[in-house]
Amino acid sequence: MEILPILSALRRNKAGALLIGVQIALTLAIVCNSLSVVEQRVERMRRPSGIDETNIFTLDNRWVGQPADLKARIDGDLAALRALPGVVDASSTNSFPLRGGGWSNVLMLTAEQKQPTAHTAIYFGDAHTLAAWGMRLVSGRWFTADEIKEFKVNDIGVPAIAVITRALARSMFANGDALGKNIYMNPAGPTRIVGIVDRVQTPFAASSWGESFIENSMFVPYEYVNNGLVYVVRTRPGQLVAVMRAAENKLFAIDSERVVGKLQPFAATRAHVYRAYRALSLILGTVCGLLLTVTAFGIVGLTTYWVTQRRRQIGVRRALGARRVDILRYFQTENLLIAGAGALLGIGLGLALNLWLATSLEMARMSLGYVTAGATIVLVLSQAAVLLPALRAAAIPPAIAIRSA
Repeated sequence: MEILPILSALRRNKAGALLIGVQIALTLAIVCNSLSVVEQRVERMRRPSGIDETNIFTLDNRWVGQPADLKARIDGDLAALRALPGVVDASSTNSFPLRGGGWSNVLMLTAEQKQPTAHTAIYFGDAHTLAAWGMRLVSGRWFTADEIKEFKVNDIGVPAIAVITRALARSMFANGDALGKNIYMNPAGPTRIVGIVDRVQTPFAASSWGESFIENSMFVPYEYVNNGLVYVVRTRPGQLVAVMRAAENKLFAIDSERVVGKLQPFAATRAHVYRAYRALSLILGTVCGLLLTVTAFGIVGLTTYWVTQRRRQIGVRRALGARRVDILRYFQTENLLIAGAGALLGIGLGLALNLWLATSLEMARMSLGYVTAGATIVLVLSQAAVLLPALRAAAIPPAIAIRSA
């Protein structure tokens, strides 16, 4: 197949070819960046929280009024929850992974340090928290019952010991060897690291602010004595729904003067916090589908128009001995040249768009794999779109040249 005659024909119909080329370029630039954004969002949504998500439910608890015996009430609730059939363990805390709100702080290696070494989420934990959350302790130990202190909302203090995640250990110490080391939440005194858990996400996982320290979590040996706290309950496999119903009934049987809110399995928490990610992925997927559809119809329309305009020329070629496959190859090659030029322009536009997104919106850079995937999708779609009009052109009989003469 001679390329020069095809290029000569395109120069005579350059407006249509230019329009389709630009359309393909814009489609490719948007599709490859959309694929990258969707993949990043899906990867974030799939990150493990570090707890036994399948078998955990949480509930917010608040008593009516201002009871003076908060600690006794909390201890009574926890004892009742732990005694329910199907419960592995239960604990109270100030927050939990993916909740969306919680406590955070900066950490230093020395009391005199001016700039923080790391940022971390702060979770309150008692002797039951490790089992209640289903975390994996990789080194050191967890808190003992006699180490747990009461902590009220306006208390100020420095915990003597702490358990941190492996990610936080690596952030604080170059080799991650944090066990037994001291860190500082403020200059008032050191906190000694007695244990390291594999991973626990922060409550701020779906926020751009929390993304920089997504797995930097720290547990302090405090019982949160406050009229407004969270119970985390871990059940045996397959008993989550039944225990959730029994837990609510049990708590109201103990004291009906309370408000129980957000009683839900952890799977619902994950679905809620990432709802914006799913919506964005759906919107981008829909936009990409529409763009690809419009581009395909544009190619079909343009090729159909060209076939109509060239019916006599096609008939002449057939009369001179051109086979149907030759006519088909001509239009496929012509379209490939247009699509290829558009794809090259689209790659440049796509990379420029991604650079702007990365610098302006602090998004991750797009890998070349998405550029390749986007170009492949657009080129394959373009060649498929031109197939039907090309087959119609190949079916034009040689006699059309005589009837048009």
